[in-house]
Amino acid sequence: MLDYFYEHKPNPRKKFILRIVSILLMVLGVSIILYVFFPLISWQIYFANEFTQQDIQEPIPQSTLVNDTSVANLFTSASQSFSGINYDNPKNWFPNYKFGKSGKPVIQYYTISIPKINLNNAVVSTVDTNLSKHLVNYSGTAYPPQKGNAVIFGHSTLPQLYNPKDYKTVFTYLYKLSPGDEIDVNVGNVQYKYRVESIIVVDPENTTVLQQDYDDSFLTLITCTPPGTIWKRLVVRARIENSS
Repeated sequence: MLDYFYEHKPNPRKKFILRIVSILLMVLGVSIILYVFFPLISWQIYFANEFTQQDIQEPIPQSTLVNDTSVANLFTSASQSFSGINYDNPKNWFPNYKFGKSGKPVIQYYTISIPKINLNNAVVSTVDTNLSKHLVNYSGTAYPPQKGNAVIFGHSTLPQLYNPKDYKTVFTYLYKLSPGDEIDVNVGNVQYKYRVESIIVVDPENTTVLQQDYDDSFLTLITCTPPGTIWKRLVVRARIENSS
């Protein structure tokens, strides 16, 4: 009795397609990993030492940022960035904070300049929340030079992507400020000078930086940090010095 054996020859075309799909999936996986970790690695290489050498108050990390907690938090941050949350609207930056309404503002726009980082006449809006078009003085907080805390939000990114004409990158170099640095505010053709008092880094759950203080006129500038992520918030607080 004869036995018959059939040899199955794989389809070369199918094998080629599977190989291409495998390569594409591998490239996609590597791209996602780089997307998640590049800001952290970039921070570690370029910014961590500069931060720790400045007079930045706690809770800014004073040692290496690469640990189990930081990596887990960065993964969470990356997943949020894929979630469709609109970070051009500052009300999404502190999800646990309920922003109030302050009625119709007396002035709709004003400008700020920060000589140390070559920021000149950046427009601040008091009437909308579109951070892609200008900075935002958030509703429910004071307006300069009123007594209270004028909270101003602005985008940042990796320095390699900085464009002085793009409001999506306008606060990229905010981390370079130190206590004593000058911030000039022009409201209705009147200039007011503020001095930086403190710089801190907080989690999005920490809303104390948004609270009002009516002892004087304050500015609070807020952007995301490390640059290129939505992980934490860099907060620069300044007090009015004089007007002219």
